[in-house]
Amino acid sequence: MKAVICRDWGGPESLSVEEVPLPEPGPDQVLIDVGAAGVNFADTLMIAGKYQEKPPFPFSPGLEITGTVRALGSNVSGLRAGQRVMALTDYGGYAEAALARAGDVYAIPDSLGPERFGWAEAAGFPITYGTAHCALRWHADLQPGEVLLVHGAAGGVGLAAVEIGKAIGATVIATAGGADKLAVAQAHGADHLIDYREEDIRERVKELTAGKGADVVFDPVGGDVFDASLRCIAWSGRILVIGFAAGRVPQIPANILLVKNIAVMGVYWGSYRKHAPERLVAEFRELFGWVETRRLKPHVSHKLDLQQAAEAMALLLERRSTGKVVLTTGAA
Repeated sequence: MKAVICRDWGGPESLSVEEVPLPEPGPDQVLIDVGAAGVNFADTLMIAGKYQEKPPFPFSPGLEITGTVRALGSNVSGLRAGQRVMALTDYGGYAEAALARAGDVYAIPDSLGPERFGWAEAAGFPITYGTAHCALRWHADLQPGEVLLVHGAAGGVGLAAVEIGKAIGATVIATAGGADKLAVAQAHGADHLIDYREEDIRERVKELTAGKGADVVFDPVGGDVFDASLRCIAWSGRILVIGFAAGRVPQIPANILLVKNIAVMGVYWGSYRKHAPERLVAEFRELFGWVETRRLKPHVSHKLDLQQAAEAMALLLERRSTGKVVLTTGAA
């Protein structure tokens, strides 16, 4: 089978596509013929040796896949060969076939056939929508009628937060850099738009909320954007720290937290796979239901072949994509 291979730490240009043996599933594993693999910023960190997990060389990057079950380990039940699934992997997703732990494999409901939830849309679904749902439902307890401020709203996780915020019943303010990206956020439900290149986030949020501020802030950007959020969060508001795409990890003045009675919460959705995997089952059940009712419409801006993995990563690093970037294989 073909796989994208990393043989040493480096950038996307260091990757190669090679023929490798088909893996055999262990007792608790599932072998999946990969239809598509989601491309994530974490993949770029992994191949550079900057991610928290450092797989042994050679390895294939790729943390989320969709496809059909090819083979089951001896201890696996509840799945069958040929079943459409999406799965989380520690690495190895950029390949025509990949292994996943059985507990990380989720059957796609029959009601979501390929015409409704294709390989590409499903491949870019678990991490972005799982993260946004976890943050807004479990951590912030977002309520109908509250104001949600979403930064990086045209990116994968930001766009998922826009849609989930609307599904819950919030008023969504979206920020992004440029009219094209804001148009994507608006098409997916954002009520108000802020171009942070041209407008002052703090002033616009205050204006849009009659001085109150946002009840919840979803922030995968960090840096100056986080600083602005501290200045436009409502009394007793909640700020969700998702990541630091801007590059600077902000320092939080504790006196502002005290005076405004606000909470700042870190969200690492991937840790639930280890600490509370049962919660993910219920989470995906709700998310799949929202896809069925068309409240969620996964957006994939670029579908590239496995051979174009380096280009796919570059799209993320250079911020030239919206929604998700996905690699397709044709193998499933």
